[in-house]
Amino acid sequence: MKIKSLPLAMGVLLGSLSFSTVAAEVSFDEAWQLLQQNNNSLAAQRANVERYGHLKDASKSLNLPKVTVGANYTRLDQDVTLNGQQFAESLSGLPDLSAIGAVPGLGQIANALGGVTSTLENKDIFSSSIRAVWPIFTGGRITAAQTAAEGKQDEARSQLAMEVQARYEDLSKYYFSVILAKNVVDTRMAVEKGLTKHRDFALKMEEQGQIARVERLQAEASLDKAVVERKKAEHSLNIAQAALTQVLGQIEKVEPRDELFINRTLPPLDAFIDQTLDTYPGLAILDAKEKQASSLIKAEKGKYYPEVYAYGDYSLYHGDSLTSQLKPDWLVGIGVSVPLLENSGRSEQMKAAGSAVSQVQFLRKQARQDLSVLVEKTYLEAQQALDEVQGLNSSIKLAQENLKLRQKAFSQGLGRSLDVVDAELYLASIKTQQDAASFQYLLSLNKLLALSSEMNNFSSYKYNAITLPNYDLRMHHEQGKTHFSYTRRRCRYWLGWL
Repeated sequence: MKIKSLPLAMGVLLGSLSFSTVAAEVSFDEAWQLLQQNNNSLAAQRANVERYGHLKDASKSLNLPKVTVGANYTRLDQDVTLNGQQFAESLSGLPDLSAIGAVPGLGQIANALGGVTSTLENKDIFSSSIRAVWPIFTGGRITAAQTAAEGKQDEARSQLAMEVQARYEDLSKYYFSVILAKNVVDTRMAVEKGLTKHRDFALKMEEQGQIARVERLQAEASLDKAVVERKKAEHSLNIAQAALTQVLGQIEKVEPRDELFINRTLPPLDAFIDQTLDTYPGLAILDAKEKQASSLIKAEKGKYYPEVYAYGDYSLYHGDSLTSQLKPDWLVGIGVSVPLLENSGRSEQMKAAGSAVSQVQFLRKQARQDLSVLVEKTYLEAQQALDEVQGLNSSIKLAQENLKLRQKAFSQGLGRSLDVVDAELYLASIKTQQDAASFQYLLSLNKLLALSSEMNNFSSYKYNAITLPNYDLRMHHEQGKTHFSYTRRRCRYWLGWL
């Protein structure tokens, strides 16, 4: 029973292991969607936009009245009292108290009131009321505060857009670095296979006495070095692939599905410059800064204007004292506050805000100049990479033909093993150089797309692309003859801009 279940168990185990090690293939567009979903920096910037959105909504409440419920407890050193004599003295229109005694009966009344005392307020006072203050006119300070809040939200949105562009450029480096590293590994493996066959052929020729021992040793040493270079390339590929997987927030190893490519031509430089100057979020950040500085000027100007407000009060509780009973239950009114002299330095504050506006304006002009230079530099780098990729085609053909000649010469005993190795490595170096140039083109292209806020158009460039030719560097030995095979992958020609 155990023997019968063993193959099944081993099959399940191997199946699970193979499933866990299968790499997930994603295109560049799919990788971009994954990054936008899983990147913590973008999530932080989105939270920042939400934060300033809530603050902007909060500024709308400045137009509403402020209603509070308050309670007060006060303790006096003694009760507030009033006796008859004090009351009589406070009355107006009465005859002189010295003459009261001359009037029959009034003297007795005055003497009687002099001993009477009334408690107006107890020394323990407790009261509670609802108070409301509604701003009517604040000199534009409320509007300025709301405008500043809008400017801060606009700035947060532009910062998010800047972060999106930065992450897009980073993804381009990580994604196409893996493809470049994989191409280098393929090239190194092809060189290793070719040198392995060259070593084997050298062994046969040494046995037949056609070449010296040193030629065979040269072939072996070159093969050993090719193995080392292949392993180094594989380590570089693993590092690049691990970095891409980590950037995308994935557990399973990510395998790029796209290939290195170029386009036949690029759109005009002016198109990229105009689009960048119209949409670059860094310029929008400066616009938001200017909006905030301008609102600060309005706020400082508002300090020179009077503040008009309505107010009201409704008593919820008052004591049993005479004063509390005489106090009305509610009151309303309109107040005006005129600033005559204040210590905030409003005139200098307004000048400082004006200087901030001027600073932002100068920064915008400089930023537009710097952006134009940056776009032109990136465009020329992309064009240079295009020229390099296309120009190396003839070098690869030459290197291929040179390798064929060196192989034939060696097979006929007329050449050295070192010549074959040099030709093999030179062809591989030209292929790697072409891959690196295509990699640089894609980095420059994606940087142009990021600067011009056209990241979503990458798929159109990929659709209208020319894939790099793949030169198979394997050597075949048939009946003592060395042949070099050249294969080319499918090429898709650029159809023009949509």
